[in-house]
Amino acid sequence: MRQLRESSSVPLDWQQKTHPARAGLARESASMPKVWRFPPYDEAIVQRLAAELKQPVLIAQILAARGFENGEQASEFLSARLVDLHAPELLPGVPEATERIVAAVEAGRRITIYGDYDVDGVTSTSILWHCLTLLGATVDYYIPHRLDEGYGLNSDALRQLHEEDATRLVITVDCGITSVDDAALAKEIGLELIITDHHNMAESIPDAAVVVHPRLPGTDYPFGDLCGAGVAFKLAWAICKKFGDGEKASPRMRNFLMSAVGLAAIGTVADVVPLVGENRIIVRYGLASLLERSSPGLKALMKIAGSDGQKVLTSEDIGFGIAPRINAAGRLGQARLAVELLTTDDKERVVALVEYLEQLNGNRKTVERRILRQAKELVAEHPEWLDQKALVLAHADWHPGVIGIVANRVAEHFERPTILISLHRPDEPGQGSGRSFAGFDLHSGLVHCRDHLVKFGGHKVAAGLKIERDNIDAFRADLCDYVAANHEVKSSDVELAVDAEVRLADLTHRAVTSLEELGPFGASNPRPVFAATRVEVSGKPKKMGEGERHLDLRVRHYGTTLRAVAFGQGEWADEIAAVDGPISICFAPVINRFRGRENVEMHLIDWQPASADSSQLPTEKSEAAT
Repeated sequence: MRQLRESSSVPLDWQQKTHPARAGLARESASMPKVWRFPPYDEAIVQRLAAELKQPVLIAQILAARGFENGEQASEFLSARLVDLHAPELLPGVPEATERIVAAVEAGRRITIYGDYDVDGVTSTSILWHCLTLLGATVDYYIPHRLDEGYGLNSDALRQLHEEDATRLVITVDCGITSVDDAALAKEIGLELIITDHHNMAESIPDAAVVVHPRLPGTDYPFGDLCGAGVAFKLAWAICKKFGDGEKASPRMRNFLMSAVGLAAIGTVADVVPLVGENRIIVRYGLASLLERSSPGLKALMKIAGSDGQKVLTSEDIGFGIAPRINAAGRLGQARLAVELLTTDDKERVVALVEYLEQLNGNRKTVERRILRQAKELVAEHPEWLDQKALVLAHADWHPGVIGIVANRVAEHFERPTILISLHRPDEPGQGSGRSFAGFDLHSGLVHCRDHLVKFGGHKVAAGLKIERDNIDAFRADLCDYVAANHEVKSSDVELAVDAEVRLADLTHRAVTSLEELGPFGASNPRPVFAATRVEVSGKPKKMGEGERHLDLRVRHYGTTLRAVAFGQGEWADEIAAVDGPISICFAPVINRFRGRENVEMHLIDWQPASADSSQLPTEKSEAAT
C-alpha cells in the first residue's frame, strides 16, 4: 500500500470526469460531484507507529491519516479501557439525583421512568428499570405514544401520573430538557421530577427537582456527547455505588452494570452520537457484553436479526439489525412493547414480542419505500425547489413515525437539509422530522423559524417539529432563506475521506480483521475507507434484494477478485454495465460472516469510470498487510 501522491486530493479527472449515466444521476439529485480526498502523511510517523505499537503498516497508516503522531497517543485510543470512563459523580446533576432516588427506594415510593419512544429512549428506560428493580424498588415506566402524544414530557401524562400516585418520583430519560412548561406544572401539582437528557437545551432550563445533563450550563463535564442511554448508564452506576460501599457497587450490581453497558451501546449506536471518547468505550465493551450477557429478549432479538452465534459483534450489527427492529416499535406507536422485550424474563412472551417487532419492522420498510418514492415525486413536480438550499415537503399520506428515516435519505439524495411533514390528521398540526446535510445546524434553523412552528426540538443534525398547515409555505421560504444566508455547501463538505489507496491483494483476511482494532466504527470514527484504481468488472453487475434496491458486483484487480456490495444503489448496476473499460472504486473492506464461513468483501461507497491517464498502483509487492 502507498500514499497516492503529495497532494491531499485525487487528480481532477477523478473529481470531475463523470460517465454520462452518472452525470444524469447528478442532475436528477442536484448533487455535487464527489471528491475523493487522500490525507497527506509522514512516512516516518507511519513507520514509528508500526514499530511502537507492533501493528501492521496498514493500521499505522490509518492512525497517522487520522491525526495520531506517537505511540502513546495511539495506544490509548486502541486500548479504550473501561477504567477510562469518567466517574459518574462528575456528570452534572448525578449526585443530587442519586440522593433523591436512593431516598425514594428506601421509603418504598413508586418510581416511574418516563422514556422516549426511540431506541435511545427504550434502552435508557430499560437500564434504569433493571437497576431499580434489582435494588428492590417499586418501579414502572411510561412511554408516550408517538402519534397521539408526541416527543417529550406532556402535561396530560404528568397529571395522570400524579392522580394515580401523588407521592411517586418521575425520572425522565432521553427527554425533558426543553419541557419548561411541563416541569413547571409538575412543580405546581407537587410531583417530584428528575430530568435526565442529552439534547440541546431551550433558552431556559426546566425548574425540575434535579436536571442531569452532560452539557448543563455552568458545568464542565469532560465529555459532552453522551446519548440518553449513556446518561442513564452513568446514573445507574452512581446509584449502584451508593447501594454498595459508596465507592464500589456490590458484586451483584457490578454484574448488572456489565450487562447494562450492552443496552447503553445499542442506544449509543442508534442515536448516531460521535463514537469517540466515552461513547467508543461504552460501545466497545457493550458489544462484548451483548454476546456474553444478553437478556432473553435481547438474545431473541439478535437471533432474528441474524447476529446470534457470532464470535464478534460490530456496531453495524446494531445499526442495521438490532436497532431498526427496536425503533420500528416506537415509530409505529408500540414502544412500550420494545421496553417489555428488553425487561421481561418470560420466554413465551419474548417469542411473541420479537415476532411482532419483526412484523412491525417489515411494515416500516414498506411504508418507508412508499414515502421515499412520493418525496421524490413531489420534488419532480416542483423543480423550482431544487433552486433552494433546503427542502420542506409535506404529504397527507405520510406516517409521522417513519418520516425521520426518509428525511435522512432525501437529504442525502438531494444534498440539502430536509424536513418532511406528515399531514395525516386533517384537524391537527402537521408533524415534521428533519435531517441536516453537510454540517448545517438544523436546530439553529428551527430556532430562527420558530414563529412559524407550534413546537420543535432536537439538535444540530436531527430535529422534530409541529406546524399548522397554513404556515408550511412561509416556513419553507424562511428556512430556505436562512440556510442560504448561513450555510454554503463546499466540495469539502461532500468529499469522501479515503484513508489510503490499495491493491485488492492487500486485503487479506488478517489485514481486514486487524482493522477492527480501530473500531467500533460510527460517527466521527468511520470504518477505514480505501480506493483502488483501474479495476476490471468481472461478470455482469447484478441488482439484488427486495425491489432490486442493492448492487452485487465482482471486480478483478492484479489477479485478485473480490465481491462488492452497494446497499441502496441498485441503479449503479446499469450504469457500471454501460462503462467501456475499467473503473476506480472507493470502498470499506469488511469480513462477511455467514454460516460459520468468513470472507473478505467490500462495501462499495462510490465509483468512477477510470480514464486512460488515471494513476495506477505499483506492480511491486505491497507491504500493507505485513
